[in-house]
Amino acid sequence: MASSFSSSMRGGRGRKFKSEINVVPYIDVMLVLLIIFMVMPSANDPSVVDLPNAEKSTKPPSDYVQIVIKPNGALSIGVKGKGEDAPETAPNRDALVKKLRALHSDHPDYPVLIAGDKESKYDDVIQLISEAKKMGINRVGLSTK
Repeated sequence: MASSFSSSMRGGRGRKFKSEINVVPYIDVMLVLLIIFMVMPSANDPSVVDLPNAEKSTKPPSDYVQIVIKPNGALSIGVKGKGEDAPETAPNRDALVKKLRALHSDHPDYPVLIAGDKESKYDDVIQLISEAKKMGINRVGLSTK
């Protein structure tokens, strides 16, 4: 017994304390927190706008100027009602505004109804409303289903 005791005292394999920190559990905790913070913001995404549903409050007027905006950017304009003409297509917005100006001078009391497809750009619809208001057309509406 004396020999085993003396060998451990002389520098044989003795017990050493580790002074290192085991970081594996901390990495696991940090990955779980990262996943939680990545999932939580998607639940309330600030870029998503929850728009209200539009109910028909009144019947559309019997005679009106209708502008149709298609998702591919195609524009058409025509008069709906008694003197209904086939809608004309417009190659660009400037041509549509000229045609709107001509129709407004022929029928100054007709309101303008813009039928924008839900896939069309919001900016196109707003620009047309703005152009109609600049011409002095007070009654501009949006067509809904």
